[in-house]
Amino acid sequence: SGVEYQQGELAGYELKEYLLEKFDRKCVYCGKSGVVLNVEHIIPKARGGSNRVSNLAIACVQCNQKKGAMPIEDFLKKKPALLAQIRKQLKTTLRDAAAVNATRWSLFRSLQSTGCTVEVGSGAQTKFNRHAFSVPKEHWLDALCTGRIDGVADWEKLRPLQAYCIGRGSHKRTRTDKYGFPLCYFSRRKRPNDFGTGDYVRVKVTRGRNAGIWTGRATLTDGKLSVETKAGRVKATFLNSKCLFKSDGYKYQYL
Repeated sequence: SGVEYQQGELAGYELKEYLLEKFDRKCVYCGKSGVVLNVEHIIPKARGGSNRVSNLAIACVQCNQKKGAMPIEDFLKKKPALLAQIRKQLKTTLRDAAAVNATRWSLFRSLQSTGCTVEVGSGAQTKFNRHAFSVPKEHWLDALCTGRIDGVADWEKLRPLQAYCIGRGSHKRTRTDKYGFPLCYFSRRKRPNDFGTGDYVRVKVTRGRNAGIWTGRATLTDGKLSVETKAGRVKATFLNSKCLFKSDGYKYQYL
């Protein structure tokens, strides 16, 4: 419900995520990372400390229990430099995060202008949904857990499509030695027979052990065509090949 998101467990998620980001996901006292971190009251609640963000930090379980209800001045009596650093850090704001958030909202408005349905949410809200619906931590599954949702079903049956940049090849026309003198020259034609490296093609091999129809990413070496398939690299000819999708600088594959 809306109340649960605004005032319930999610409020604690938002606060802790903010503190983790502010203190670089490390214990403020010992600097440990990769361990369980708790919200720490600098001025203990037993001594009148508040729940304001300016009084909160992040500490590991060991330091949290060791400090207990001690004033921070007594706990760090032998570490004045660390005490001064913590006090300074408590007053700082997340300026970098604010700049990134401004960029995100600009991107959000641009996506909305396309007319598509766009759902957004904070990282803490996504984490809350992920735990609530027992979804493992993966970037592509985070997209399913973003925003106000009622549940996540059949995510095990989904296969994410991975797209990563591979570039469009080199514009060099020569290769040089360590003194800068040319060693060899490359062909000026990057797409012989209108085929290029990175194209998604379908080829027909008529003879040999790889006889059959193959589909995959094309690779051109010395003007010769070969196709990357699940069974390995298959050599082909331009005569029995068809370009299905010309390279746009990215490689696509299902995980």
